Amino acid sequence: MEIEAVATGAAETGAAAGATERLWPEQDSMAIDIKGPAEIEKMRNSCLLAAATLRMASGHVKPGVSTEYLDKLCHEYICDHGAIPAPLNYRGFPKSICTSINEVVCHGIPSPKQHLRNGDIVNVDVTTILDGFHGDTSVTVFVGDKVSSEARHVTEVSRRSLELGIAVVKPGARIRDIGSAIQSYAEGEGCSVVRDYCGHGIGRVFHTDPQVPHYAARGPSPRIREGMTFTIEPMINLGTWRTRLLGDGWTVKTADGRLSAQFEHTILVTGSGHEVLTDWARLKGSRYTN
Repeated sequence: MEIEAVATGAAETGAAAGATERLWPEQDSMAIDIKGPAEIEKMRNSCLLAAATLRMASGHVKPGVSTEYLDKLCHEYICDHGAIPAPLNYRGFPKSICTSINEVVCHGIPSPKQHLRNGDIVNVDVTTILDGFHGDTSVTVFVGDKVSSEARHVTEVSRRSLELGIAVVKPGARIRDIGSAIQSYAEGEGCSVVRDYCGHGIGRVFHTDPQVPHYAARGPSPRIREGMTFTIEPMINLGTWRTRLLGDGWTVKTADGRLSAQFEHTILVTGSGHEVLTDWARLKGSRYTN
């Protein structure tokens, strides 16, 4: 679940007028949490449950299913495994997951009146709290067998953008390197990268430093250090990168009404590179195998 990006100024960063503006802290004063072995193990456990929840929910995505039903499935699954769905009541968010369909960029609110249609794409965003630590992940899923070539394209660009962003994560690299890799690829594929919302540090706290822009943003670009955990979650649009916030205070749509797709993982920085804590491959042989 992404956060609203903090801009040094709309003119400098290209951020939309709705982006929160404040002075950036000095780079070295950022409150970046470096985790030790015990904390990392708890992060692994929460992220594993988040991955299992997302995989389970993805299997239920089909035409006619309501987003409320997906929310109920995830809520029960998370609670049955001794955890808490982090989005529920977070700053007033009313549901346990986010479900963002077609032109909805992020923070879509599940509803019993909202049913998936053949040809839709839907992003399902899951965050768990297990033993005090958060695991955050999302995936965009095709609904049915009538998904357009445009929808397939923006979804694949988003998936690949996440892979390329993750690939640059290693000690000594800079946070800006992530967004640079994503922006270069996505724009080369004829898409745009949302600038109003970004990845974030995560651990005991849901959203913390560092902010992880998915484009080559100006402002602080701290060096990546072993023991950091953060999300990478590029929101990729077919048209303009600009967005608009609906009256419910949560749902974000593309400004031009064209499609948007997103994928997200929680990443641990290791001594030699990185570990994708929410990778579905980690579920093999785990308690969540079935």
